[in-house]
Amino acid sequence: MVVKDRVGECRRRMRERGLRPLQVWVPDVRTPEFAAQAHNQSVVVAEADGDEQDFVEAVAAPWDDEAASCWQRS
Repeated sequence: MVVKDRVGECRRRMRERGLRPLQVWVPDVRTPEFAAQAHNQSVVVAEADGDEQDFVEAVAAPWDDEAASCWQRS
């Protein structure tokens, strides 16, 4: 199956599930500014008292196996 057919099939299944594609703009992780900010935030987390990871795990949603399978090669 060629890539465009595989992607089309995945999109069809996602639409059947009531989902739609959405374009999202995100920070450019290749910039020096992003690297500096990521470093600063990692230092803050490393120096914190440790409850942050418990919070992240409490609010994190489980990964959807169906969505993940769309992006794996057949």
